[in-house]
Amino acid sequence: MSAKKPTFEQQLEQLEAIVDGLEEGELSLEESLSQFEKGVKLTKECQKLLDSAQQKVEILTKDGDKPQEFSEE
Repeated sequence: MSAKKPTFEQQLEQLEAIVDGLEEGELSLEESLSQFEKGVKLTKECQKLLDSAQQKVEILTKDGDKPQEFSEE
């Protein structure tokens, strides 16, 4: 059975935990670099998910060549 890919929200939560850990300043240099590397990977993955969602929204809201405007009514 293959492992399920974490959701955007789960990845963002992991990223926030990494940032909190780095901000505390109690990690060794090696641990800090490792956590930073994980954070960069998570950031890139989250950005990919956001880009994909944005493309889907643009496709769904497209009216010809012009995106539809949403009113706040």
